[in-house]
Amino acid sequence: MDLRLMADQNKNKQILSEDIPIESPSFVSVLFGTFATVFIAELGDKTQIATLLLSAQSGKPLVVFFGAALALICSSLIGVLLGRWLSKKIPAERFEYMAGAMMVVIGIWIGSQAVQSFYSSFKSA
Repeated sequence: MDLRLMADQNKNKQILSEDIPIESPSFVSVLFGTFATVFIAELGDKTQIATLLLSAQSGKPLVVFFGAALALICSSLIGVLLGRWLSKKIPAERFEYMAGAMMVVIGIWIGSQAVQSFYSSFKSA
């Protein structure tokens, strides 16, 4: 390959990378995006049902609220720290594929548990 052609290609790559600034998302957009994602994901899940039952059984909804909030903070901290560590070890694209595959596997597993439970309820009836 001609050295002038290689130099021109490298110059073009450098110009392209300088012309397109990569901006990181703002604090507010990350904050609201995270809040919306977690809030929607937590609606109607096991944790919310458990806190509802604990609140009803204990008669102390404020204590249950603080306990549940502390638990969510701690579990979120584990996720953030693990995500930060993984982002240094695994390229972002591969991490996204792995997370997607893990979600599919979990979905299949939960679905198979639901089907087994459904069929076992007919056998016992």
